[in-house]
Amino acid sequence: MQRQTLYAWLFLAPALILMAVFSFWPVGYGSLLAFTDYSLIRDTHWVGLENFRYIFENEMFVTGLKNSLVFLLMVPFVQIGALSLAVLVNNQLPGIRLFRAAYYVPVVTTVSVVGIMWGFMFHEQGALNYVLMLFRLVDAPVGWLSNDTIALFCIMFVTLWRGLGWYMVMYLAALQSVPAEMQEAAILDGASRWQRFWKITVPMLHPTIAVCSILSVLAALKAYQEVDVLTQGGPMNSTFTALYYAYDQGLKHLKLPRALAASFIVSLLCIGIALLCLRYLKPKHR
Repeated sequence: MQRQTLYAWLFLAPALILMAVFSFWPVGYGSLLAFTDYSLIRDTHWVGLENFRYIFENEMFVTGLKNSLVFLLMVPFVQIGALSLAVLVNNQLPGIRLFRAAYYVPVVTTVSVVGIMWGFMFHEQGALNYVLMLFRLVDAPVGWLSNDTIALFCIMFVTLWRGLGWYMVMYLAALQSVPAEMQEAAILDGASRWQRFWKITVPMLHPTIAVCSILSVLAALKAYQEVDVLTQGGPMNSTFTALYYAYDQGLKHLKLPRALAASFIVSLLCIGIALLCLRYLKPKHR
């Protein structure tokens, strides 16, 4: 047993070393620097909660934090959409592999390409306004990314569109692991397709639903890339998220302690909501 334990640690050692160097140490050291006045050109001093006080008194960070929480509204739509797609492509139909690949393409497409494509779509002279005006659904071009009321929701839609394929694959794998015998027994008992879905499939998918929900919650709270490519936080800071505020302070204005403090708050928020999801979404074993 001791030899097996030693072998296990030896196999884990390379991954643990990489995680310690590139994950654990940066996170720990960065969290420590959030309580200092760290600068690249002067000595570092301990300032306690001063950086946190500053960011919570800063309107841009508060707006970014609110927008990050608004992003959570996207989570149910992502999960319902991904599960629906998984059920659809789980059927053995001609050309179904092509559809599976097509739904997954946005996941492997780089954010820059996605941003450029949707930037053209959302442009006032772009394809979306052209179609809407062609069918007389609007009288004038809509400024999808220049209107501070709807710009954030447009970015949320892009994030949803880009993430559906990833969760679809996870749900598809779970659907294909549901024992066929259970479905056959339910059919013999006279259960309808809808009853089989809710009474057999959904309970069997409970662990996958919990994992996908937690991952999508974390992705929503850490929204940054789409904002940077499409709006850079505009218009009028309406699309600022908490993580984009950290990027703006750290890399644009070189206010590293404030950026680290903002990242620290986002991390605590992610951990807290993830724990809530684990508590309320974890499977109930009988």
